[in-house]
Amino acid sequence: MLTQPAGAGAPQSTSQHGERSAALNALGEVSPAFLQAYDQLVTASTVLGPLPALDRAFIMIALTATPTNLFAPTLRTHIRQALGLGATREQIVEVFQLVAALGLHSCTFGVPVLFDEADKAGAAIALVSDEERAQMKEEFIRIRGYWGDFWDQVLTLSPAFFAAYLRFSAVPWETAGIAPKIKELIYIAIDSNTTHLYDQGLRVHIRNAMRHGASAAEIMQVMQLASTIGMQTFELGMPLLDEEIHRHAAGR
Repeated sequence: MLTQPAGAGAPQSTSQHGERSAALNALGEVSPAFLQAYDQLVTASTVLGPLPALDRAFIMIALTATPTNLFAPTLRTHIRQALGLGATREQIVEVFQLVAALGLHSCTFGVPVLFDEADKAGAAIALVSDEERAQMKEEFIRIRGYWGDFWDQVLTLSPAFFAAYLRFSAVPWETAGIAPKIKELIYIAIDSNTTHLYDQGLRVHIRNAMRHGASAAEIMQVMQLASTIGMQTFELGMPLLDEEIHRHAAGR
């Protein structure tokens, strides 16, 4: 697991969990002990878990492509890894489609707050149920396999928007490029991502993933993978730091 003893000079360019970036190698020149600790963390999060390598690559693509993160350097790395493991263009686009649904959290988080505050203000919003809304609810459950009370609130205020979202979110569920269990694990990844931390969605998708056969160990590994994104600090920071050191040394 350990690539070198602390203080033994330049780190190796690979570790047990894969090839290191130039930024991480640069970190190892300054703090080999920290890089060694990171290698141990990533090894525990990847090769020691139950998820196959390709599924891990899909999850890492989701974590770095999510709208709350959007970190291009590591996104490119994980896309390259997925392609090397046999992923197709269509599968990776399917990951993007699943992740794009995160934008809806503005409503699934905000609409219940709106209903609560309206009630406190003495202007309670009554739920509306009619045949059109009932049909959309049935269609959503058929495609997605679950229902949350907040969707009744969204349907009440804007059935047209709900209908549009139903079509938008259904597309990746109508293709078979990625198994339903992995799709739910991708949702768990983006909802447990430290840049998002969306409790309501996380609970929904943990239930869904378990219904599709996911184990506690697989779900735990998703959260472990999400826990490694803090190293993006070094992926971004080390090249900038070294550029500025060179500029300073040159008197510019």
